[in-house]
Amino acid sequence: MRAALYEQFQTRPELRTVPDPTPTPDGVVLEVGATGVCRSDWHGWMGHDPDIRLPHVPGHEIAGTVVAVGADVRSWRPGDRVTLPFVAGCGRCAECQAGHQQVCERQFQPGFTHWGSFAQFVGIHHAEQNLVRLPDSLDFVTAASLGCRFATSFRAVAQQGRVRGGEWLAVHGCGGVGLSAVMIGRALGARVIAVDIDDTKLTRARELGAEVTVNSRHVPDTVQAVLDHTGGGTHLSLDALGHPQTAFNSVANLRRRGRHVQVGLLLGDQSRPPLPMDAVIARELEIYGSHGMAAHTYPQMLGLIESGQLRPAELIGARLTLKEGIDALVTMDRFPGTGVSVIDRF
Repeated sequence: MRAALYEQFQTRPELRTVPDPTPTPDGVVLEVGATGVCRSDWHGWMGHDPDIRLPHVPGHEIAGTVVAVGADVRSWRPGDRVTLPFVAGCGRCAECQAGHQQVCERQFQPGFTHWGSFAQFVGIHHAEQNLVRLPDSLDFVTAASLGCRFATSFRAVAQQGRVRGGEWLAVHGCGGVGLSAVMIGRALGARVIAVDIDDTKLTRARELGAEVTVNSRHVPDTVQAVLDHTGGGTHLSLDALGHPQTAFNSVANLRRRGRHVQVGLLLGDQSRPPLPMDAVIARELEIYGSHGMAAHTYPQMLGLIESGQLRPAELIGARLTLKEGIDALVTMDRFPGTGVSVIDRF
């Protein structure tokens, strides 16, 4: 099969012909219909993820068709159209048994712990616990865009953040994660304020439902701007970028007893940012992480998509060949364009 493979971190991946995967007893092989290009893949390529062993094939936002099944798989057959969370649970550890597969103690992550989906085929372990059947109405490109950014945003806003109608939601960073959060928050009845340094992305945020936008480059104090627009702070705030400054601002712009959710990855030398812990104590703020979304919780999100209340297809940006996906991967640190880039030609 054709795959994008790198043999050293920070060295440009190359298109190679590599052996086709075979299914493990509890796994399947998917023919990849589409795969997203995510900043998490860039972090992996940079060498920020200790799980990656070289040589490596990136890619973790996957939708495709089952083409082979392992001997122990009973629920899935060749021809099934599926997706899966980017964190796949083992199904046996304490967290999986409690329904928290997204923080599995022995998690399988295609594109990180194993070869990923920048390829014609990808092997998936623990299929019974982690595959999600796609509605007939959902195409592969849109389904792939759900895998990390949209699903993670949905969990951050709806499940971890517990957003309620009429609450103010601040979204710091309007890339794929942030724009997803804007759409989801608005669909669930929140009043959304979007923060970024790019007017093009802020315009897109308005189109997707943001009531207020703030360009951090054009205001003297981003936190104060959010406090002023929201009448004293937001009820829920997300750092959807993953940067020490946006993490700080997201916590600092909360009103009393507000909730911060860290969605954007902070890795490498940014992994331990300073936060306003004096405000956390004085205002009784809540701080959460959000790491993917368990497969068994997908029906709520998919139901909202089928009903038209959520429209993730509107977030799709560039549709790329596998070769073009390599270019997109190595430039992710420049945050080019808006929306989600998806590889759909291999």
